[in-house]
Amino acid sequence: MQQRDADIAVLGGGLSGGLIALALAKLRPQVRVVLIEQGAALGGNHVWSFFASDLSPEGAALVEPMVAARWPGYSVRFAGHERELASAYRSITSARLGAVLREALPPGAILTGAAVAEAGPDFVRLADGRKLAVGGVIDARGAASLPHLVGGWQKFLGQMVRTASPHGLARPMVMDASVAQIDGFRFVYSLPFAADRVFIEDTYYADGPALDLPALRGRIAAYAEAQGWAIAEIESEETGVLPVVAGGDWRAFRAASDHGVALAGVRAALFHPLTSYSLPFAVRFALEVAATADLGGAGLLALSRASAERHWREGRFYRMLSAMLFGAAAPDERHRVLERFYRLAPGLIERFYAGRSTMTDKARILTGRPPVPLGAALSALTGQAPLARLELAA
Repeated sequence: MQQRDADIAVLGGGLSGGLIALALAKLRPQVRVVLIEQGAALGGNHVWSFFASDLSPEGAALVEPMVAARWPGYSVRFAGHERELASAYRSITSARLGAVLREALPPGAILTGAAVAEAGPDFVRLADGRKLAVGGVIDARGAASLPHLVGGWQKFLGQMVRTASPHGLARPMVMDASVAQIDGFRFVYSLPFAADRVFIEDTYYADGPALDLPALRGRIAAYAEAQGWAIAEIESEETGVLPVVAGGDWRAFRAASDHGVALAGVRAALFHPLTSYSLPFAVRFALEVAATADLGGAGLLALSRASAERHWREGRFYRMLSAMLFGAAAPDERHRVLERFYRLAPGLIERFYAGRSTMTDKARILTGRPPVPLGAALSALTGQAPLARLELAA
């Protein structure tokens, strides 16, 4: 029998893959894990945020070492109203993710700068010719395409900046939609990491995935100036184009994406259909993997398929709302949908982001006069409104 190089190989050292590797290292230390990342550093260059209430006690314990900043609440701002919410908010950075993984995993368990040429249920072949024999494989490398699904995109450019003097922002501004509405629903997201350090992200719910980076950089600079923040240094920059799923053919998507290897993260569509929010779902799946008895290729594949299928079923309500946002609201009027939402109860908002809305929550969200034309809403809900195909470029 061929000797194994590891019990399980996790492909992709981003949030989803990193959490799976960490959960196994913490909860199943006898399992030999190899974490394979194509980039030079684990986690890339990202900031991930979440509500404290998103996670179970086990999930909170898993991510606690990665938390780089925490706040007792946050704010939102629209042209029509501004609000402070007392919901505990947290952020994780790539630097913390990478540091925690390197501390938790033994020497040799992390391969960076390692491109995967081919993977099967029990092997990984790297681009440099090395072949690893393993017990099971999970592919968490993100997605170059979401075939057979439709909706829109949430796209953004974010900068971690150091200000010349204290910026005065005491809590996160999670959504400032009082800015000019360009390319769909636009808002600016600001996180104060220190008195002179703030993360500023310019975000769009748009029909197309194209990013005009010079324009976004200029808008961030203009926003900072409008807040009275003089930028002394741009420490880092990140970009993203995330799918917002309104519908599609789930079975066809799985058939096109599933090649006999367990999938995680965006590849498995394990994210919130409307917000593209991924952290609570990544944590839940990581804990599922650590708890499963069968870590072989077949066992992991069955677990991945079952988890993704359940998540798709549970996401029906959120896909309906995505269809209304992209199919019924005019691009420059989409902000009205979110403005109405952020007038609702804080607990409802938290449960919504975590994908755990109750039937009462759903009824409350839908109650009252819709912020979109009724005829357009009916067209979107019956599948008659045109929606973009989520065929993302590699």
